[in-house]
Amino acid sequence: MAHKTHPQGLPSKSQVLDFIQSSDTPAGKREIAKAFGLKGQEKIALKRLLKDMAEEGLIDGKKSAYHRMGGVPKVTVLRVVEIEDGEAIAVPDSWAPDAPDDPPRLVMQERKGRDTKGRGKRPMPALKRGDRVLSRTEETAKGWIAFPMKKLPARTDGLMGVVELDGSGKPWLAPVDKRVRRSSPISDLGGAEEGQLVLAERAGRSERAGVKVTEVVGDPLAPKSFSLIAIAKHGIPHVFPKNVIEEAQAAADLSLSHDAREDLRDVPIVAIDPADARDHDDAIWAEPDGKGGYNALIAIADVSYYVRPGSALDKEARKRGNSVYFPDRVVPMLPEVLSADVCSLREGEDRAAMVCHIHIDGAGKVENRGFTRAIVCIHHNIAYEDAQAAVDGEDTPDYLTHLWGAWGLLAEARAKRDPLELELPERRVVLNEAGQIEEIAVRERLDAHRVVEDFMIAANVAAAKALEAKTSPVVYRVHEPPSREKLIALRDYMATLGTKLALGQVVTPGLFNRMLKDVTDESEKAQVMEAVLRSQMQAYYGPANAGHFGLALGSYAHFTSPIRRYADLLVHRTLVDAYKLEQPAPKKSDLPRGTGLSDKDRASLQEVSDAISQAERRAMEAERDTIDRYVAAWLSGRVGEVFDTRITGVQGFGFFATIVGLGGDGLVPVSTLGEEHFRHDEAAQALIGEESGTRYAPGDRLKLMLDEANALTGALKFVPVDEDGNRQDASGNRRPRDRRREGGASRKAGQYAAGKRGRPGNIRHQGRRRK
Repeated sequence: MAHKTHPQGLPSKSQVLDFIQSSDTPAGKREIAKAFGLKGQEKIALKRLLKDMAEEGLIDGKKSAYHRMGGVPKVTVLRVVEIEDGEAIAVPDSWAPDAPDDPPRLVMQERKGRDTKGRGKRPMPALKRGDRVLSRTEETAKGWIAFPMKKLPARTDGLMGVVELDGSGKPWLAPVDKRVRRSSPISDLGGAEEGQLVLAERAGRSERAGVKVTEVVGDPLAPKSFSLIAIAKHGIPHVFPKNVIEEAQAAADLSLSHDAREDLRDVPIVAIDPADARDHDDAIWAEPDGKGGYNALIAIADVSYYVRPGSALDKEARKRGNSVYFPDRVVPMLPEVLSADVCSLREGEDRAAMVCHIHIDGAGKVENRGFTRAIVCIHHNIAYEDAQAAVDGEDTPDYLTHLWGAWGLLAEARAKRDPLELELPERRVVLNEAGQIEEIAVRERLDAHRVVEDFMIAANVAAAKALEAKTSPVVYRVHEPPSREKLIALRDYMATLGTKLALGQVVTPGLFNRMLKDVTDESEKAQVMEAVLRSQMQAYYGPANAGHFGLALGSYAHFTSPIRRYADLLVHRTLVDAYKLEQPAPKKSDLPRGTGLSDKDRASLQEVSDAISQAERRAMEAERDTIDRYVAAWLSGRVGEVFDTRITGVQGFGFFATIVGLGGDGLVPVSTLGEEHFRHDEAAQALIGEESGTRYAPGDRLKLMLDEANALTGALKFVPVDEDGNRQDASGNRRPRDRRREGGASRKAGQYAAGKRGRPGNIRHQGRRRK
């Protein structure tokens, strides 16, 4: 319907702006002309008017859809930048870098009511950080909101790489993601220089349009660069906003009320951690009860006292979800004034703690005796290795003797429970003081690790059951039994090894343990272990209890690491409510008063659980990618050497193998196996030669030559060798070794990352075990 104002002339600029803002559909030149009844020369004049308004900064957009400058088009593509209090927050996917204002933040909402055909509106798709969503937008008195219409493919997936110049000087983006095989031409360097690590996005709809650089990350071969690659690639928040830092300092200044807390400072509680740990979440104590059992305490940092619901500090912690541990740095969930200082249970200092009181009887059965807020003073911070040496030596301190005695009972109960036992090696990256690789080794598993682990499991179970007893909400740590599809695949695979897996019985972790125990050949056992691992479901957080299959537990929650896991913080807040442990902030403090679970969190536990589960998967992928890059850098100077390897996976295009005792998965392309045709047997998970019957399957051990090691992507490539250790070509014929081949990583990159310069130190990557 045409506007009645100015029926014989152009509308004013304010009228055009009013029309654009009030239009229910995208307003382009055609729509504006129609609305104001413009014809002939008036349309030409309108074109000039719109151009003037754009140059004056009044409007923005294309001639088919204008919008107010600083505003957002009615229908546009948005990018989710964070999940805040269960709500997805998005910004326009394309926002001019020279725009005078920051991009507006839009809250994604589900549209209510019915569509034009009388059908119910589609539910809003599950969104996570980084998703691109075609949305209809609306500006309200409270700010911008958006109604999702359709999720779109990721625009920048794999578009991180190093700028390279070809012979003609043309720039190309060499990807650092080993899944991306091809380099892309760069149409806009954005100030980047050759050899720099950059983020980029597609310059147009087709791949031929190339990419444009959006951000320069820096030198890809500088010390600590591998973790920066993972941080940028996975979008891990790693810089705390100023208001969060200020709030963390204010929280750190909170005084502890001795009257409102149980005083446990005289109890010889000890914290056993990695040697270089800075965030000490947990500490333990036990003493005999005189009846064959033990009384025990598990003291956990009282993070909920400092990080209060609804605060900026809380929102940032939720966005991060967990701390991320790299060999060269930690990206903490909380600012260091809290994570490494005030909350950390350090020796000889008074600290706030949430304490789980338990009794362990002579059969290892754990009785929960309640939770208290306490003041503790840790008597000793001990490294795992030192604790183990003290127990193995003479004159073991009483506090360690008691802990090991209590653990003996817990271990007996654990054995009866028969949880899943998979001996999976954990790689340890040792860096020197210059941040370069000194050593990569497999982490030793000590009884000291098992002691702490079993105490933590006991506390986690106690927390879950205590909240259930109070009919309080619980954020469970859920590990579901293997799906039937995965069990069928495992049964078919085991049949190829001559082992029967009966699916008619109830599937328990003990079933897999007995199956592994019956395998005596070490090579075959590794093969079966890989298959069992692949059959398992991924653990996650959620408010509905489905048990923890791997640990053989009916109720399980994470309670013991609130400094580095947001899920644990939620459990602490629920315990505060259930056990009436509230401790308000002083009236003079600007922090929120309460420390329990907020009403908003109670109503959105599923959404919050989903968000922190996604954050955990993001962290795991980033940590794994970084370790792969360090391993590739360590090996890049050893291209041409022959290694003992074990096959970890088989596909139609080849198989993957890892170096025994070191790790790092590398591909052996089927084209390198000779002229014989190899058939992929999916049930047997094997490549089988059609003429010779030669078989390659997971768990097989064989010698392979390292052919390529790309430190920037973390990719390795192996080739077969003959009995003398010489490389074979595609025809299966012998070829002399060529130690000059460096694959995708330069010799300079390998030597620099592998620590050929710099004094040796003892900086270690201490991985955090997730249960």
